[in-house]
Amino acid sequence: MTLSQKFRNLFAVMLFASIASASFAEDRIKIVASFSILGDMVEQVVGEHADVKTIVGPDADAHVYQPSVADARAVADADIIFVNGLGFETWSNTLISESGTNASVHVATAGVKIVTVDGETDPHAWNSLLNGVIYVNNIAATLSEKIPAKSDMIEANRAAYVDQLLALDIATKATLAKLPANKRTVVTAHDAFGYLADAYDMTFLAPVGIDTEAEPSAQELAILIDQLKVDGAAALFVENITSPALVKQIADETGLTIGGRLFSDALSERGGPATSYLAMFEHNLDTLLTALQGN
Repeated sequence: MTLSQKFRNLFAVMLFASIASASFAEDRIKIVASFSILGDMVEQVVGEHADVKTIVGPDADAHVYQPSVADARAVADADIIFVNGLGFETWSNTLISESGTNASVHVATAGVKIVTVDGETDPHAWNSLLNGVIYVNNIAATLSEKIPAKSDMIEANRAAYVDQLLALDIATKATLAKLPANKRTVVTAHDAFGYLADAYDMTFLAPVGIDTEAEPSAQELAILIDQLKVDGAAALFVENITSPALVKQIADETGLTIGGRLFSDALSERGGPATSYLAMFEHNLDTLLTALQGN
C-alpha cells in the first residue's frame, strides 16, 4: 500500500469519527504545529489566544511519523498550520493535501541560512538559537496577520521570547568558546546538530545521516570507528529519539565515554529535562559541558 493510499484510508475513517470529539474549541483559532519543538515556539508566541495542537509529540521521531485519526482531524479542522520545512516532515504534504483543510500553511524556517550534510539539506535548523529567533519572528508575523486583534500581545510575547533566546545564545557562545580544540569533536546517533556545530564552532560526527530511518552499512560504521580510533573524539552522546545501540557499539570499540543523552528532534515528556525549546537547549548545553569538561 502506498503512502497516499494509507492517508486516504485514514481520512475515510476520520469521516466517521464523532464531531463531538474534535480537538479544539469551536470559537477559538485552531493552530497545528508539525512537531513538539515548533509547537512550543508557537505556544510561547500566541500565549492563551489560540488552541495549539502538535502532531508529532515529545520523545517522538518526526522522521518516521505515521498519522493517527486524531492528527488527521486536527489538520482538517485547523485555521493555521506551521511546519519546519527543509524536508523534515516527509509526510506533511500528503497529510495536509489529503485532509482537505482550508488552513493556511506556513514554513517556520523561511530565511534560515541552510547547512548541508553530505550534500543534503539539514532540516534541524532549530539547533542554532539565532535560527530559533528566525522561527519565532516568522511565527509572530503570521499570527499578527491572522489574529490582528491580538497583535500587540503577540508582539510583546515575541519580543520577550527573543530576548531570552538571544541571552542564551550569548551565554552558549561564551561557555563553549572556553573548550580547547581537543574537546570540540563529539559523536551523536544521527546528524541532527549541524547547525549547532556551525553556530558554536563544534564538530559533530554520526553513524547515521540526517534521517533516522536510514541505517549505516557495516563498512560505513567501520570507517567511522577507524576514524575515531585515529583522530579521537571528546565524548559520545545518545539521543532521545533514537536507539542507543549504535552509540554503545562505537563506545565499546573505541573506548570513548558516553556523555549522556541529548534532545535533538523532539522535546521531553512532561517531567523530563527538556519540556520547552529553551529548556532543551539548556539541557543539551549542560550535558555537553559536563561530559567535555569532565573528560
